[in-house]
Amino acid sequence: MAKAPVLTPQAEDFPRWYQDLINKAELADNGPVRGTMVIRPYGYGLWERMQQEMDARIKDAGAQNAYFPLFIPQSYLTKEAEHVEGFAPELAVVTHGGGKELDEPVVVRPTSETIINDYFSKWVQSYRDLPLLINQWANVVRWEMRPRVFLRTSEFLWQEGHTAHTSYEDARDYAARIHRDVYGDFMTNVLGIDVVLGRKTAKERFAGAINTLTLEGMMGDGKALQLGTSHELGTNFAKAFNTQYLSKEGKQELVWQTSWGVSTRMVGGLIMSHGDDNGLRVPPRLAHVQVVVMAIKGDEAVAKVRELGARLKAAGIRVFVDDRVDTPFGRRAVDWELKGVPVRIEIGPRDLEAGTAMLARRIPGGKTPVQIDALADLLPKVLEEDQAQLLRESRERREARTSDVATIEEAAEAAIAGGWARIPWADLGPEGEAKLAEQAVSVRCLIAADGSVPEADDAPGNLAIVARSY
Repeated sequence: MAKAPVLTPQAEDFPRWYQDLINKAELADNGPVRGTMVIRPYGYGLWERMQQEMDARIKDAGAQNAYFPLFIPQSYLTKEAEHVEGFAPELAVVTHGGGKELDEPVVVRPTSETIINDYFSKWVQSYRDLPLLINQWANVVRWEMRPRVFLRTSEFLWQEGHTAHTSYEDARDYAARIHRDVYGDFMTNVLGIDVVLGRKTAKERFAGAINTLTLEGMMGDGKALQLGTSHELGTNFAKAFNTQYLSKEGKQELVWQTSWGVSTRMVGGLIMSHGDDNGLRVPPRLAHVQVVVMAIKGDEAVAKVRELGARLKAAGIRVFVDDRVDTPFGRRAVDWELKGVPVRIEIGPRDLEAGTAMLARRIPGGKTPVQIDALADLLPKVLEEDQAQLLRESRERREARTSDVATIEEAAEAAIAGGWARIPWADLGPEGEAKLAEQAVSVRCLIAADGSVPEADDAPGNLAIVARSY
């Protein structure tokens, strides 16, 4: 009788495979309240590495971290009409506290544009105070009707940046910088996902924005996942909160603003982009455990893996030493494969006699005997090769499953079949976008003919990327 697979095969049931992997790789559990999640240590380690890489890029772009309250007066959200309309169905509202009804209900933070603008209006007095570049790492609550761990949860973790500028051009350029140099660089060069950078249509924009820039990744089943957004807010929130500055010419002017964010949804994107039927595959530049050094059995092997682990750590490699010889080796190897650790170094009594170790590579697969003394020099090269392979596979999948089409019917057909379609926006337009929505197909973004981000929705030659999405 054939042995049952550890995970439901992707080709059989992709959503079930996703949930199996989250459970068996010990990434997360469902929380006690519907739509919430408990992120387990290994899954949280992935998020921490994402935070570290993102935070460094955000600070390189000049932003500073701050923190704003979780509770927001309900009246704040009503000040910007599009904003409150866009978020109303998702709000969690507190009406009682300390055993008493509150004088004014408070909203549990769905995003912080309103409360941050209240403080920006106090902090900004002169052009000398601008640009004001603020970021916060926090949790937010958006009451989710169809929850899915990491992808759509009622509470999730994220960063949200908020900035104020003296001009439209300065705000526009900063939103584009975050989009390209922070998010695009991180997702391509660390997550190993070949994202498409584009512009959202008016229908898909953030509530209250004049422009939304997006990063869309193709998942293993051909659907699209929005991995991050950067918004130009114009002066909409500045008008609502009277956020003004005194210009060099001595005039009171409204600030121009941006907001931008990424969340724990990226963990879901990581899983669905790189995972296979054996589990997760973590890009080496992201992995908080790049190499696990495993003792197969025996006291001498335990001593050797501890010594080797210390040597590799000193060489700058993120290492975990697995010396649990009281647990069967096969079970441990399967667990690490499920977790997607890029490299396993396996050492047993026979290996010690030969002065070798078995190097198992999770991303391309396969095992090779190597000299133990050569590992510190060899591993950095192996890790970079495997990082490049994941990005290459992501790009090849997207290119192979993207079709150029000429009609709405062809665009819908390509998306429903499990791929993306490119269609001239001039041939699709808002009417075609509405027709696609009837079939649960959406315009993920607009790109220019050369693949760059267009400056306007109606720029000549714009192409629409059409797909089903998460």
